[in-house]
Amino acid sequence: MAFTVNEFRSALRGDGARPNLFNVAMTLPTQIANAASASQQITFMARAAQLPGSTVNSVPVMYFGRELKFAGNRTFPEWTVTVINDEDFNIRRVMETWMNELNSHQQNLRAGEFYEARNYQIDGFITQYGKRGEAIKDYTFIGMFPIDISPIELDWGANDQIEEYAITFAYQWWESDTTT
Repeated sequence: MAFTVNEFRSALRGDGARPNLFNVAMTLPTQIANAASASQQITFMARAAQLPGSTVNSVPVMYFGRELKFAGNRTFPEWTVTVINDEDFNIRRVMETWMNELNSHQQNLRAGEFYEARNYQIDGFITQYGKRGEAIKDYTFIGMFPIDISPIELDWGANDQIEEYAITFAYQWWESDTTT
C-alpha cells in the first residue's frame, strides 16, 4: 500500500477547508437608489458563490502532421452568486435597475451616468474562512457587472421555503494572493 490512513490525516491541514465558511462583498454603483443598503445586505443574503476559476487556452500548431500545443490567452468564467430574497426585494431591485441602466428595456440605450465602464463596473470580493474564523483565501473580481438575473420560481406547493435567485456577473479578471 502506497500510504496509510494516518498519513492522509496528517497531510490534510486543518481537517480540510469547508465550503460553507465564506463571505461575499461588493459596493454597488452609488448612482442607483438604495445601492448602499443593498451592498450591506448582499453580505448576509449571498447564500452560495464560487471561488473563481480560469483557463489558459492552448494554441494548436500543425507541424509535419503532428499537432503541437502552445500556451494561449487566459479566460475567466462568469461568476454566479445565489441570493436569498426577502420581502423588500432591495438587492433584486438594485440589480434590475443596474442592468436597465446598462441597456434599457424599451429603447436599447445606456444611461448617461453609465456611459463609461469606470462608472458601472465595480470590484467584488469573496473570502474563504478557516474554522477558527481567520481569512484563509481572498479573491477580488476586477471590473464586474451583472449580465443575468435568474427568474424566481413561484409555486403554491412551495411551503416552508424562502425565495432564492442567482445573479451572474461578467468581470475582467480576478486577483488573489497568488497573482500580482
